[in-house]
Amino acid sequence: MEPISLTLEMSVVLGLLAFTVFLFVSEIVRIDLAAIMVMVLLGLLSQLPALSSLADVSRLFDGLASNAVVSIIAVMIIGAGLDKTGLMSKVASVILKHGGKTETRIIPIISGTVGVISSFMQNVGAAALFLPVVSRISVRTELPLSRLLMPMGFCAILGGTMTMVGSSPLILLNDLLLSANEALPEDQQMAPFGLFSVTPVGISLVITGILYFVVFGRWVLPAGRKEGEATSATSLKDYLKNIYGLKTDIFEISVPEGHPCVGETFDDVMQRYHVYIIGSAYRGKRWFAPVIQTQITAPCRLAILGRKKVIDQMVAEGGYVLHPQLDVFAEDYAPTKSGVAEMVIPPGSSVIGKCAHDLVFRKTYGASLLAIHRDEETMSYVETDDHAPTAVGEVPFHAGDTLVIHSTWEALTRLTRDRDFVVVTTNFPQEELRPKKVGWALLFFIISISLILFTDLRLSLCLLTGAVGMILTGVLDIDDAYAAVSWSTVFLLASLIPLGQAVQTTGTAEWIAQQILTLLNGWPLWSLQAGIAVLATAFTLIMSNVGATVLLVPLAVSIAVAAGGDPAIFALTVAISTSNSFLIPTHQVNALIMGPAGYKVTDFMKSGGIMTILFLVVSLLMMNVVF
Repeated sequence: MEPISLTLEMSVVLGLLAFTVFLFVSEIVRIDLAAIMVMVLLGLLSQLPALSSLADVSRLFDGLASNAVVSIIAVMIIGAGLDKTGLMSKVASVILKHGGKTETRIIPIISGTVGVISSFMQNVGAAALFLPVVSRISVRTELPLSRLLMPMGFCAILGGTMTMVGSSPLILLNDLLLSANEALPEDQQMAPFGLFSVTPVGISLVITGILYFVVFGRWVLPAGRKEGEATSATSLKDYLKNIYGLKTDIFEISVPEGHPCVGETFDDVMQRYHVYIIGSAYRGKRWFAPVIQTQITAPCRLAILGRKKVIDQMVAEGGYVLHPQLDVFAEDYAPTKSGVAEMVIPPGSSVIGKCAHDLVFRKTYGASLLAIHRDEETMSYVETDDHAPTAVGEVPFHAGDTLVIHSTWEALTRLTRDRDFVVVTTNFPQEELRPKKVGWALLFFIISISLILFTDLRLSLCLLTGAVGMILTGVLDIDDAYAAVSWSTVFLLASLIPLGQAVQTTGTAEWIAQQILTLLNGWPLWSLQAGIAVLATAFTLIMSNVGATVLLVPLAVSIAVAAGGDPAIFALTVAISTSNSFLIPTHQVNALIMGPAGYKVTDFMKSGGIMTILFLVVSLLMMNVVF
C-alpha cells in the first residue's frame, strides 16, 4: 500500500473535525447551530487559494436535498399523519396493556418492536414512526420521555443489523464484494451474503441493547422531565391537590350484574358516596362526562373521581369491583386527550344565576364540573380538609366564579369560542384528531412501505409519496405537515454532510485509516478484525455510514488477504460496525430523538460509550461464532 502524505487540506479537515467535536461536547452553542457554523466555515475556507478543493461551494448546501434528509422530513410527516388519526394512541394503549407502567417492562416491548421493524425498513423511519407512540406512553405512565427514547433509538439502530436490507451499508455490501472479487484469485472469491445471514448477529445485538437499558438504565439514562410537564394536565391528582386542596384521583370500578344500584342514577351514587362519576362504559361504548340523570345498567364500568379512602369504603360497603389502574378508560383520561382546566364566568354571561343542572352542563359542554372557586372558597362534590362536600351541580353561578372542569381538549377548544366563559387555561393540546381519516393514513403508509420493499425507487421518493398522499386526502393539512418536521434535526444532519464529504474527498479518511492499519501491522488476526471494527465505528461518527463502508471494505479485504483471514468476514465487520453509532448524535436516529427528549451530547457519551463497547464485543464474538 502506497504511503499517503498529510497535506494542508487534510490538516484543515482534521482541525474542523476537532472543532466540531469540541462544540458538540461543550455545547457552547446549540448543536444544530454548531453544525451550521462548521458548514459555513468549511465554505469560507474553501475560498482560500490553498484550500480551493476543500469543498465544492456550489454543492455546499446539497445536504438539504440529500436522500437521507428528505427521507427524514417525509417520515416525520407520515408519523404525524398516523398520530393525527389516533392510531398511535391505540398502539400506545396496546403496549401499556401488555407492558404495564414500569420502565423494565415498557422498554423491552418498545425497543424490541422498533428493532424488528427497523430490520426491514430504514431505522430512522422506524424511530420516527414510534416517536409519537413513546411520547403518549410517557404522558400516560408519567415516565420521563428521556428514559424511553434513547433505548428505542438505540434499538432502532441495532435492528438494522438483523437483515441484509436493514441498513444502507449491508445493502451495499454484496455489490462491494462483487467488485472486490475482480481483484482476487478464483480460490479466494467471496460469495454474497443471504438476506438472513446476519440475523443471529443482529438479534444478539438487539437483545444486548435491551438488557443494557433494563439492567443499567437507572444509572445511564438521564432523568429528564416528564412529557407534558409544562401543561396543567400532567397530573390531575397533583393539580387538584396543590391548587384547590382536593385530594382526589381517577379510579375505575365495575358494577357487576344484579348489583343493588342498577336502576339508580349516577347522581344517586354520587350523592351517597360523595364521589364524582366522570365516565361510563357499557357494551363496548364509552361516555365521557355522562349526564348524571342517566340510570345505571349492569354490567358496566365507571370512571370515578374521589379520595382513595372514600373509594375503598364505597367498594367495601357497596360490592363494587375496584380495578388496580385505568383500563377501559385509560385512553379517554390520558393527559394527551383530556385534563383539568379553569374558566371564569364574565359579567353579562347568560349562565349567571343558573346552575350546572339547569344547563345540563355535561351534555351541553362535554365537560364535568369538579369545583367552583368563589371568594377564596372552593366548593366541590369531593370532601376536603376544610369543609364538607357540596353539590356543586346545584350551586347558581355568579359573575367572577372560577369553574374547575374536567374536559377533553377538543371540548375545551370549543369552549374557548363560547362567550359565556373565559377559558384561562391556555397551555393544552389544541389539536383536532381525525379518526375518520385512518383508512387513508394506513393506505398511504402501506403504499410507502411497499414502494420501499418491492421497487428500486429512492427511499426519499417512496416516503414523500406517502406524505403527499396524506396531505391530499386531508389526513394532515400542509401547515400540520410543516409543524410535524423537526427543523433543528434537518439542519443538524444537512450541515454535517459537507464535512463528511470533505473527510472523504480530501483523502483525510484514507490517511487516518492508513495510520491506524500501520500500527496494527503484524498483530494477530483477531486484533486486526477488532481494529477494522473500531476504525469503522470512528468513521461512522464523522461521515456517512455509506461513505465509511465504501472506503473501508476494500481496505478490509486487502488486509484479510494479506493476513490470511476470511475477506468476506472482514468486509462484513465493516458493514456491521458502521451501525455502532451511539457516542455523539451524528446518526440520523440520534439526531431525531435528541430534541424531543432534551438530550445533551454528554448524555449520548455517557450511555453510548458503554453501548459502543458492548456492540464491539458482541458483534465480533457472534461473527466469529456464526461464520
